[in-house]
Amino acid sequence: MVGTMASLPAFIRPTRMTRIFAFAAVPPAADDDVLLDAPDDRLGPALVAAGRGEYATAAELLAATRAAAEWENRDRYVRRLAAFARSRAEWFERWRADTPDDPDGLLVAAQLAVDRAWPSPARAELLRDVSVLITAAARADDRDPVPWRLALDHARGSHAGPRYFEELWAAAIRRAPHHYGCHVAALRYLAASWHGSHRECFDFADLAAQDAPPDSLVQALPARAALGYLTDDCGPEVGRQRLEAAADRAIALSARFPAADPWPAEIRNKLMYVLVTLGRRRDALNQLHLIGPYATSFPWDRLSDDPLGHFLRLRAELLTMARPAPDAGPVPFTRRPRIGHGGHGRAGDH
Repeated sequence: MVGTMASLPAFIRPTRMTRIFAFAAVPPAADDDVLLDAPDDRLGPALVAAGRGEYATAAELLAATRAAAEWENRDRYVRRLAAFARSRAEWFERWRADTPDDPDGLLVAAQLAVDRAWPSPARAELLRDVSVLITAAARADDRDPVPWRLALDHARGSHAGPRYFEELWAAAIRRAPHHYGCHVAALRYLAASWHGSHRECFDFADLAAQDAPPDSLVQALPARAALGYLTDDCGPEVGRQRLEAAADRAIALSARFPAADPWPAEIRNKLMYVLVTLGRRRDALNQLHLIGPYATSFPWDRLSDDPLGHFLRLRAELLTMARPAPDAGPVPFTRRPRIGHGGHGRAGDH
């Protein structure tokens, strides 16, 4: 299966972006100003309106991402809106009742159903009933790759075989060849199917990154594979050079985005985890400045039940370092075992 999935089509890369955001040492935010999983300026108003029981802002936001083919934003917003609906469902139930055929409402409904089934010991059985919702979301807009990312997650959770997964994968990349969410879903299926076979995950991630444009989030996929390896205690060893190369590729991607922005913070938090674990404290400190006040639950919730507190403690340690030596050892982590088969406790940790 790895050979089939790794045979991604070779796409012509666009001209390299001319504007690169360089690292700027801005004063760090105070601890009280650091936010966990903060929404961006577009998602924030939708969540505030949902808190008031109103769904129109969320519906307009997702409709805009669909019209403009903003698939990465759409994927991120769907996951966040579904998470909010899981704890505050009234606004979403009203949305579904008023417009049951709305493509955006169908997509959030499918994500919500997967999220609800995922923690259950009967996950595979519960997910069988969810396939109808995912199919409806996919048929609502044939261009949209996000339902196919959901289908890939669903296949992993329901223990689907490689042949079926490859069919889903082919359908996903036909719609968006470099969609990060679909690539992460595929990577996680590989990790779950061949538990501990991290080399296969790296092979897939490296080839996908090579085929992706320089500004694509898929450039961070090898670092995502490195994170999976560094939080796992089983499987054959991956060479240090390969881990370093994955981190370097993600650093180059991070430099393309502005500092202190909640959108790339998801990539940068994971990258900082990898860099600290590899002992690259100076590079980790650079990412910390680029992260600004935007901490994310994942990956720090892999290490602590208080992800924000863990981030702040690590942040304080990095900020107090004065010119760390290049060969400094890693900041000590208290590793936690992988959660379940494949090492992920939730469907949507990107």
